[in-house]
Amino acid sequence: MRRLVLVAAVVMVAGATIVGQPEDRWRDFSFLLGEWQGEGRGSPGEGAGTFSFELGLDGRVLIRKSHSTYPATKGRPAFTHDDLMMIYAEGGRMRAIYFDNEDHIIHYTVSVVADPPGLVFLSDPTPSEPRFRFRYTSLGKDKVNSRFEIAPPGKPDAFSLYIEGDARRVR
Repeated sequence: MRRLVLVAAVVMVAGATIVGQPEDRWRDFSFLLGEWQGEGRGSPGEGAGTFSFELGLDGRVLIRKSHSTYPATKGRPAFTHDDLMMIYAEGGRMRAIYFDNEDHIIHYTVSVVADPPGLVFLSDPTPSEPRFRFRYTSLGKDKVNSRFEIAPPGKPDAFSLYIEGDARRVR
C-alpha cells in the first residue's frame, strides 16, 4: 500500500511539473507581444487603433485585445470596433477564437509563415457564411503589418482585402 501511495505521489508531482510548464509554443508569436499603435485603410475607411498581445493563464493562451475608431464618412457615421481573441494549442495545432462588439464569433486555425515571417489566421469554412483570413507580417523589430481579407459564401478561397494597416510597438 505504501508503494502505491508513493508511486501515486511521484506521478502526481511529475504530472504537475509537465502540465505547469508549457513548451515554448509562443516562439513564432513573440514578434507580436506588447502594445501596438496602428493606422488602417480599407472598406471601413481610414481608421486608427491600438491592440495588444499578452500571455495569459500561465502562458497557456495568448490574448489579443483590439480597439479601433473610424471617422464618419458621407455614407456612414463614426464608429468604434472592439475585439478579443484568444489563441491556444489544441490537438497538435494552434487555434484561435475571436469575439467583437458586432456579435461576430470566428474560429481560426493559425499557421506560421516563414517568408516573410508572420502568422495566418484562417477561419473554418462554412457553406453559407463568409470566410476570413487575417495575417500578421513582421516588418522588423517594432513594426508589423496586419491584413484582414474576406471570401464570400460559397467561394472559400476568393479572398479580397477588407482592411490593412501597419502598426508600431509602443510598449
